[in-house]
Amino acid sequence: MKLTEYINQNKETLFSFEILPPLKGGSIDKLFGNIESLMEFKPSFVDVTYHREEYVLRERGDGTYNKVSIRKRPGTVAICAAIMQRFQVEAVPHIICGGFTRDETENALIDLNFLGIENVLAIRGDNQKGERNFTPEKGGNKNALHLIRQVKDMNNGIYLDTELKNPNPTNFCIGAAGYPEKHIDAMNMESDLNFLKQKVDAGAEFITTQMFFDNAKYFDFVERCKDHGIHVPIIPGIKPITRKTQMYNLPKIFNIDIPVDLGTAMEATSTDEAAYQVGIEWAIEQCKELKAKGVPVLHFYTMGKSQATQDIASAIF
Repeated sequence: MKLTEYINQNKETLFSFEILPPLKGGSIDKLFGNIESLMEFKPSFVDVTYHREEYVLRERGDGTYNKVSIRKRPGTVAICAAIMQRFQVEAVPHIICGGFTRDETENALIDLNFLGIENVLAIRGDNQKGERNFTPEKGGNKNALHLIRQVKDMNNGIYLDTELKNPNPTNFCIGAAGYPEKHIDAMNMESDLNFLKQKVDAGAEFITTQMFFDNAKYFDFVERCKDHGIHVPIIPGIKPITRKTQMYNLPKIFNIDIPVDLGTAMEATSTDEAAYQVGIEWAIEQCKELKAKGVPVLHFYTMGKSQATQDIASAIF
């Protein structure tokens, strides 16, 4: 079922979460265990991230180096199929620009369509490791807007090979990313909102936000989206801080602010257990307010660990 159908059919706030595929060579058993522990909260969908290729230099026997392409977390398409089969819950794969040509993107979308996966989150993806600016793959989509247009074209039966005879249209519900505190590469909030409007006009039917720790910024973001003519569901993304170091690292990585009260409370902790409790309690209060305001979904970034999300969801749902 499409995410927008779930949202329209339910008046109560829904529960969902995002997972990371196992590292290359890893087992899926731990991932399934984390999902299993959250099934009691009846998730409407599970997001599965996608990660671009990275490169390493490996020394040859003669002292020269060979550039080798690796993929740290493969398996998004297969994991989505496995989740749907095992847990009977909708899986939402991330489709990214970085590291993929448009042909490769089309083939991935064809595979997803064959598997009966109806929802995708179309995002640009991260910069190549060590690169200051995002560099698209040769022959790939340069940003999320172009990627959304490609998915929408396939929904309209338009494939890259224009000589295909009577191609079957896909039927994807397309999601886009939104940034209550501005995308790190955007000039300003206004330009970021204008770009988001273009993504919605191109075919995005729902928005999932970057994590935030101040609900006022989410509510302001929703109102500013309305002012820009954006009227699709906006799903808030929640990530509890569970370690004191995250208070310093997350703002650098995701271009977000830590509220003063949260930072002060975290600074006062002296143990990992105390820091964990502060982060959980903050996230619970966030979620209570968001739920009371009628947000369509509370979407949790688990980062491969389910305990924090389980503790929060137990207090909310």
